[in-house]
Amino acid sequence: MSPSARQATLIYNPYAGYDDWQHHINDVTAFWRAAGWVLDVQTTQRPGHATALAAAAAAAGHTLVLAAGGDGTLHEAANGLIGSRCILAPLPSGTTNCLTRDLGLPKPDDGDPQWLVNASRSLLAGRVQGVDVGECSNGKRWLLWAGVGIESRIVEHVEPRSPLLKRLGFAGYVMKATLPFLTFVGTAARVSVDDRTEEGDFMSITVCNSRLFAGGMYNLNPHGVLDDGEFETWIFRGRFAPRMVVHSLAIAAQQHGRRPDVYCLRGRHIIIEPAKPQAFHLDGEVNYSTPITCAVNPLALRMLVPVTAPDDLFCRGGESLA
Repeated sequence: MSPSARQATLIYNPYAGYDDWQHHINDVTAFWRAAGWVLDVQTTQRPGHATALAAAAAAAGHTLVLAAGGDGTLHEAANGLIGSRCILAPLPSGTTNCLTRDLGLPKPDDGDPQWLVNASRSLLAGRVQGVDVGECSNGKRWLLWAGVGIESRIVEHVEPRSPLLKRLGFAGYVMKATLPFLTFVGTAARVSVDDRTEEGDFMSITVCNSRLFAGGMYNLNPHGVLDDGEFETWIFRGRFAPRMVVHSLAIAAQQHGRRPDVYCLRGRHIIIEPAKPQAFHLDGEVNYSTPITCAVNPLALRMLVPVTAPDDLFCRGGESLA
């Protein structure tokens, strides 16, 4: 890589996570600059700002965008880079970090004060991979999941959280999610994936690209592959919270794929049509309202994947960053 090509932007969300981690950005900046990168550091100021900052970096010809935050920050940064040659490098700094956990990167709550530098070291030694992206008919795009049902109700009620709940970390997230979980009533819906259709009362319908879910607490999609040109749509039947408790226990035990009231449909084109319009989420970001029609945009995003990533998370070969 020529010196002129070693341009990068570091975007970080100072409101992500639950600890005073932002001072570690200086260590991350020093690491990448010592590795020969010219780094422009940008702080997000408002919702959607990471998308604009990432798009500006791509337009300026930067090779790399490092995004430090949670899954929401990565969602925004990815939306600014889709279709470009600029590479997304995810750094785990949020309350929920499902993608970076899928990639085997250190977690902010592991007790390692150098987790961001260690994550950077693992990324720098990694490879560039193409990643599939979901595109909805309303123009919205997503990287990890699109969901309707109990999880979208929880997302709708969890944010915004008070500073106290944010300091409690994932425990604060669970506390605020408990009431909408217990009071949720399933919805009648029709789900079509390519040429297969399921109808009935469903607690949850989640289209997955990645594996982990619910802040990394559950491995919902254990055989997910990020570059295979297909998504898995997980459908959980039921009407009331006790059924979802049973489903959750089955997911935790990795037995949900064997239950007769759980379906997993693989395909490229997905339509979700609840009987009544309701909120849905894309990568944990609330959107209004259903129905959802989405499709796979194969290899639409370039991502820097660390050496810690599982070998079976991708089915295609990658390329060196250098």
